[in-house]
Amino acid sequence: MFGSPLLRAPVLATVLSGFLACGVQALPKITRTGKYLYDESGTRFYIKGVAYQEQGAVVESADNAFGEPSSFIDPLSVGDACKRDVSFLKDLGINTIRVYSVNSSLNHDDCMSTFSQAGIYTLIDLSLPLNGSIDRNQPAWGTNVLDQYTRTIDVFSKYDNVLGYNIGNEAVVGDHPTTAPFVKAAARDIKSYLSSKKITALIGYAAINGAADFRVPLANFLSCDPSGANSDSSSIDMYGLNNYEWCGDSTFAAAYQGTTQAFSNYNVVAYFGEFGCVPPSPPRPWTEVKELFSSDMAPVWSGGIAFSYFPASSAAGQFGMVTISSDSKTVTTGQDYDNLKSQYGAVSFINSPSQSSVSASSYPTCPTTINSVAVSTKLPPTPNEAACNCLESALSCQFTPKTSNYSTIVGEIIPFGCGLVGQAGGSCDEISGDGGNGTYGRVSYCDPAIKASYVMSLYYEATNKNAQSCSFAGNGTVNSKVPTSVPNAAAAASSCVASPDAVFVPSSAPSSTGKGSSSSGGSSASGKPSAGLSLTEGPHALVAVGMAAMVSLLGAAWTLA
Repeated sequence: MFGSPLLRAPVLATVLSGFLACGVQALPKITRTGKYLYDESGTRFYIKGVAYQEQGAVVESADNAFGEPSSFIDPLSVGDACKRDVSFLKDLGINTIRVYSVNSSLNHDDCMSTFSQAGIYTLIDLSLPLNGSIDRNQPAWGTNVLDQYTRTIDVFSKYDNVLGYNIGNEAVVGDHPTTAPFVKAAARDIKSYLSSKKITALIGYAAINGAADFRVPLANFLSCDPSGANSDSSSIDMYGLNNYEWCGDSTFAAAYQGTTQAFSNYNVVAYFGEFGCVPPSPPRPWTEVKELFSSDMAPVWSGGIAFSYFPASSAAGQFGMVTISSDSKTVTTGQDYDNLKSQYGAVSFINSPSQSSVSASSYPTCPTTINSVAVSTKLPPTPNEAACNCLESALSCQFTPKTSNYSTIVGEIIPFGCGLVGQAGGSCDEISGDGGNGTYGRVSYCDPAIKASYVMSLYYEATNKNAQSCSFAGNGTVNSKVPTSVPNAAAAASSCVASPDAVFVPSSAPSSTGKGSSSSGGSSASGKPSAGLSLTEGPHALVAVGMAAMVSLLGAAWTLA
């Protein structure tokens, strides 16, 4: 983990500073036994939380039906703001905050220490807006998202108050259930990464609510074992249901009884990833809190996250418990805050069942349909960055955009280029994946920029390598360093991605934001990843980007229907 002996001293200093930043008295470690959470004393742990993230810029458009932001403010990187808010969060009576997007390049010591000393755990979503998540409409589990996830985990692994990581938020929806295998592949790879690093944080997913034939099969799919061997290797540990069924002064029978019954036999931890419906006549009374922690629901649910500490707007109404002054120094609480404080203050946790009486979870076979749509139990492979970098170097036409902000360009080039390839009698099947029938193209997990190079190369070669066919409005360059042993893009893909179905333990992401070199690759005889061809790096370092013209902005939350 620490690399060469020359690096051990600075790494040790970093680890020590992180330990000191979190305070001498570490928070109790929270673990899962069966479908429940327990602290180190064996006392049952419930999530009594609040969503903690200022809303980013939301661009309203037909392509953004969920009202998701295109930017974000990392709330764990602003130490003064965390110190400003911590007394209000403590007064609210919470033990957990949920954060939807963080920037792994920033420093989080102040905030994580502040919250640790206050006894507050964090649930951290690994996804980001735009290119940093699994696109619900054009899903892929790719190197760019994997690298982002592991980089974030590496940054937060030194803190004692990380309860868990969410690998997605509402990425699977009723009309696109075939995204589920990609989410499950992410759970598999991130879980194995955590295990390889001896990190005990839990892996979760936050789901949109829906009809029984959607939400129950989805929950079961994410906690099943595709191999039928009763293994948890690709199962999530926590299922967060974003639930807004209780509005105003409702009742258990009217709001939660059916949902609780549906999850009564669920095999891993279930909690409310968000709750807090805005009634026709605000403010919110938060009367659901008493029921959520009652004997009616405690046998099934492990608490929930109230949405939201900061103001947030959505199609469902205006949310938020506090307002922050224009100079960011003063907090003014609202009636929503006062009501939640009163309800949270009256909660008494039910300390049963005892940890010793709980059986380990079993992991059943997977459902094959969600919302009556077929989903495959064959999951996408582990993204292989070394193989993708090998491929990029071997492609005859390379994506060299004229601007550094080229997400939209990638999103335009790929479908346009595939149209040209199709007209020339070719196919773009190798860059795509289908979670419905379990077919995944050889380079479907590569960074979108490399996929663009692959598509451009297919067309360039289909036109007898006419230089103009590689231009794509000045965004492509002929690669003069292609090895003579690689006659075309298809051959490069076959050579570099020698094991297209390989599943392996991911390595840490490169330290830079570019694709760079990485030890991630396909399985080899030694059990370590490797690439097919040994080729030099391409002439440029491309920032990992997504197909922004096609994405659905899956990173942050604020997805309240």
